[in-house]
Amino acid sequence: MRQRHVFGTVFTVEAAVAGAVFLAVLAVLAVALLRPRPGTGEQPERPRLEAYYVGALAAFAVFLVAWTAWQNHEEHPAAGPKPLRVDVTGFQWCWTFRYPQTPRHRGVTGTCKGTDVPTLVVPTGRTVQLRLTSRDVIHSLWVPGLRYKMDAFPHHVNTFTLTLDRAGRWRGRCAEFCGQRHWTMDFWIKAVPPGEYDRWAHGGTAAA
Repeated sequence: MRQRHVFGTVFTVEAAVAGAVFLAVLAVLAVALLRPRPGTGEQPERPRLEAYYVGALAAFAVFLVAWTAWQNHEEHPAAGPKPLRVDVTGFQWCWTFRYPQTPRHRGVTGTCKGTDVPTLVVPTGRTVQLRLTSRDVIHSLWVPGLRYKMDAFPHHVNTFTLTLDRAGRWRGRCAEFCGQRHWTMDFWIKAVPPGEYDRWAHGGTAAA
């Protein structure tokens, strides 16, 4: 799973950088507290250590900006000529998934009450383009197991792509507080083999 791999790599690298900066701050603080102060009438030393510290922080900042931009590009590759399009709409308090490229524009929705939880069905190995919007207030589509998360705004469409390389089912939920039943806004995303997806798109049922 590209998204999960990229997320894990970025988290590891940025955690290491944050730890190094923290240790550097502790070292500078220790030196500042422990080194002898100049006596009366003596000229203080030039702040070489501070200059090195500022230079190191600037280098870390440049690295993080460049690294994050590169990984963001890797995380969200171009959709390609013919991605599978799914229109996702969040509303108080559930989700609607519509497939405009399927016969009769198949759609899936629910109430998110009890077992009435909608399932986003996608084929394995194929690029899927999600077009995300909201009917009322701000929501956020979040799949913790796949490290996918994006906000849904009214009167605006956010777009991202995903490719799932193996069959499976993952729980998704809303990550933006959106009202009284925000906590019930769960859904499933299910990846199935291409043949099974084609049967489902033509009116069949995807296997559990």
